[in-house]
Amino acid sequence: MLYHVAMDVRLPRDLPADERADILARERAYSQDLQRGGKWRHIWRVAGQYANVSIFDVADNAELHDILSGLPLFPFMEITVTPLLRHPSAIREDDS
Repeated sequence: MLYHVAMDVRLPRDLPADERADILARERAYSQDLQRGGKWRHIWRVAGQYANVSIFDVADNAELHDILSGLPLFPFMEITVTPLLRHPSAIREDDS
């Protein structure tokens, strides 16, 4: 199942630099692992914001929830999830 996921990050300004660096390094490793495995299909940065728009390809809501709640930045995120369905007018067979 495909999901459109918008993530806005709100790190506290007073977060110590070493803690911030650690969280960001763990976030990068976790997300790149999911990308390599095909679960996190696409990720785009939102210009001018500390935010991204992503497409996830997972079995169901529960798997997506587990993935998102495992993000090291999860406690500092506002996340909006939209389930996606193939449009009947779509011409590409590989986008489902």
